[in-house]
Amino acid sequence: MNSIPPIFISHGSPMLMLEPGRAGPAWQTLARELPRPRAILAVSAHWNTRTPAVSATAKPETIHDFHGFPPPLYELAYAAPGAPDLAAEVAELVSGITIDRSRGLDHGAWSPLRFMYPAADIPVIQLAVMPYASAEAHYLLGQSLQPLARDGVLILASGGLTHNLGDIVFDAADGEALPHVAEFRDWFAAALARRDLPALLDWHRQAPHAARAHPSPEHLLPLFVALGAAGENAAAKIAFRDSQLGALALDAFVFATASA
Repeated sequence: MNSIPPIFISHGSPMLMLEPGRAGPAWQTLARELPRPRAILAVSAHWNTRTPAVSATAKPETIHDFHGFPPPLYELAYAAPGAPDLAAEVAELVSGITIDRSRGLDHGAWSPLRFMYPAADIPVIQLAVMPYASAEAHYLLGQSLQPLARDGVLILASGGLTHNLGDIVFDAADGEALPHVAEFRDWFAAALARRDLPALLDWHRQAPHAARAHPSPEHLLPLFVALGAAGENAAAKIAFRDSQLGALALDAFVFATASA
């Protein structure tokens, strides 16, 4: 199988599923540029556990884990098959991981996948993030998954480069970012570009406005799984950059080696 570079997508507001703006077409382009995966391991900001966990549902349901949105959002479904065999591979690589045989796909997984692979014909499972664990712990978790990325599995990390719902500006134009959002995103992109791993893993102390950009870390932690899964020589390529509602940076990154 082809090696597939891990990716990080900022999935933004659920409204992108009805009003995709520039993000939906960008996700479609990204999928076309990647080798077709044999399966997808979605690392979602919306599944939080204290210890590592992976789903292993044969027919995962579509979870509508959001509230107060227009009714058509709750009618959307993503009927991709699950991948219990991939969950078993993950369990061989990650010691002590919990296998959840009932969890479906939350919107951190299915919202970008509806644009990337609309036929829903690629098996998908999810990997949880651990909000009480460090960025380094997630980077090491990603490192343990490197064999999957080398063997045709797309590691899709889905969160948000910034995520403070209290700062949302409902009448902000698409692409307009609050000053602290722009400063945080620029710092992070620069640290990724020079692969400054010590700074990245210490982001909550070194990045400007870190606590405001992420009052809780779960939307940034998937990025570190993708970064670890890419290997030590991987470079970060900005695949998409935009902003939504002022407070949500919609940046996407591909973590590829020169040979990928």
